Amino acid sequence: MRLGPVLWVLLLAAAASSAFSLPLQAQSRREHGLASYYGQVHDGRRTANGERFDMQAMTAAHRTLPFGTQVRVTNLANGQVVILRINDRGPYVRGRMIDVSYAAAKRIGLLHDGLARVSMEVL
Repeated sequence: MRLGPVLWVLLLAAAASSAFSLPLQAQSRREHGLASYYGQVHDGRRTANGERFDMQAMTAAHRTLPFGTQVRVTNLANGQVVILRINDRGPYVRGRMIDVSYAAAKRIGLLHDGLARVSMEVL
């Protein structure tokens, strides 16, 4: 059986689309896990996207989300919420989902323990 060029293109496109996984935004808009924070030691150092880390900014580090992605992080213990922009990679500690800036940690009540169970929603 001979297939026309248009049919070949359609078959290849269908095969290619099933070979790749979808990014977080398309798969699931919400994750639950552990959050930690980073602050003064890193203040002024370059982040993975090239800007300087500002511990007073509402930013965060995530392993896979694209830079510039806005996320809503909710501390599950107290219901405090903050909206952050992803500008760095991390966390590099196993079992942690997101590292938030010092200012964000302060706003959601994360400073005392340094870790909290959170919900993170991509906006």
